[in-house]
Amino acid sequence: MLDATLKSQLKTYLERVTQPIEIVASLDDGAKSREMHDLLVEIAGLSTLITLREDGADARRPSFSLNRPGGDISLRFAGIPMGHEFTSLVLALLQVGGHPSKASAEVIEQIRALEGEFTFETYFSLSCQNCPDVVQALNLMAVLNPGICHVAIDGALFQEEVESRKIMAVPSVYLNGEVFGQGRMGLEEILGKIDTSAGSRQAEKINAKDAFDVLVVGGGPAGAAAAIYAARKGIRTGVAAERFGGQVLDTLAIENFISVQDTEGPKLAMALEEHVKQYEVDIMNLQRGEALVPGAEGGLHEVRLASGASLRAKTVILATGARWREMNVPGEQEYRARGVAYCPHCDGPLFKGKRVAVIGGGNSGVEAAIDLAGIVAQVTLIEFDGQLRADAVLQRKLHSLPNVKVITRALTTEVLGDGEKVTGLRYQDRSTEQVHELPLEGIFVQIGLLPNTDWLKGTVELSPRGEIIVDAKGQTSVPGVFAAGDVTTVPYKQIVIAVGEGAKASLAAFDHLIRTSAPA
Repeated sequence: MLDATLKSQLKTYLERVTQPIEIVASLDDGAKSREMHDLLVEIAGLSTLITLREDGADARRPSFSLNRPGGDISLRFAGIPMGHEFTSLVLALLQVGGHPSKASAEVIEQIRALEGEFTFETYFSLSCQNCPDVVQALNLMAVLNPGICHVAIDGALFQEEVESRKIMAVPSVYLNGEVFGQGRMGLEEILGKIDTSAGSRQAEKINAKDAFDVLVVGGGPAGAAAAIYAARKGIRTGVAAERFGGQVLDTLAIENFISVQDTEGPKLAMALEEHVKQYEVDIMNLQRGEALVPGAEGGLHEVRLASGASLRAKTVILATGARWREMNVPGEQEYRARGVAYCPHCDGPLFKGKRVAVIGGGNSGVEAAIDLAGIVAQVTLIEFDGQLRADAVLQRKLHSLPNVKVITRALTTEVLGDGEKVTGLRYQDRSTEQVHELPLEGIFVQIGLLPNTDWLKGTVELSPRGEIIVDAKGQTSVPGVFAAGDVTTVPYKQIVIAVGEGAKASLAAFDHLIRTSAPA
């Protein structure tokens, strides 16, 4: 199962284990059970503190639990946690084995203080880059609180459960048998949904904060760069982010970030956050901007948050990024996560052997179609324009695939379903105006980005596309308010460009502070 390099790395990690770990496997005679058995035997052989039992009685097979002998930890993997989930397995072994988590002392205490019984089930796919955050957060909670049980389930391996629960997007989380959430969720977000008083406590703390010299709104590449450059100037810096990492968290392969030959979005997002934490930056996560109130001449700007809290600052850098553009057709919202998806890497494996459509003929759409073609039975790519807009090399690859069909000059008009899941879509041929229906089980939307500026309308000047208009220094129409990254009119939405724009906006904000605070 494990190659020599991976086995050596895992052995090094397991040297940090300080308490005995008991692995209890529930197996049958299938090939996957034999594969899991081989993996667990290899793991147990890497540390004298790990023992393996094969007398598990769990109904899901193959599966295995991690515990301390005589302990009360309820943590289980149903399926073989390789791919993106191998890190989740390593962390679970370390935490069950007594190695401390990197979570803050405040968050750890909050988890331990939770009262009640919480049984979580997380359905994941091995190709999903969003799933590990959820799996790792719930695993940690199960390690820290005996009232919390968590089982991570490979949806591709337990198809009957996926179909009976009508799961068409991962990660999908159930709490005590009821739907808890779908999509990426961090530890703090999960805690906020369980501990209902946590939001108000956090809002009180935020309201009590002194004014910042620079307040960055947004935690993507632009926001991270802005925070680092501001903090290095020795000025009071804060970051309010809905989720640190932004849209980078939803990006799979990154091969054009200069000096980093290849990485994955979640890894880069983690590196950005860790870099910011090297400086005295006040990071306020899970905080979404709701209104910007510009200060009077020489006064403080105010950013009102959706949590009810408010922050004040001498200068503000808006780096709220962008989100996936939606089709805005009947049925899209009704069948979101029930056949309508936006991440082919995450949700593609759930459509194995089925028919899907990809909406959009740019690079993202064509790449999605190519990836899905290796999993599903049939891919139909639908493009509004008369020709695809993707790079030529991608188009050649697409047209070489036997199970891909391309329809151009087509306008998607409706998502069709049976009340529970997608059954097809309706589109109009823009050449003949004839309406067609396409039977299928999944629709992947890849039609570009929308800037996150709804909350700024009427405050700063926006372009017709809703982007914040900035000058060469990142200055907006409001003095002392700057902007950077995908949310602005700066062309070419690339991570490396966002990082540079964030640094530039931060330097401009510092220059503004110097000039406005200088004596007459």
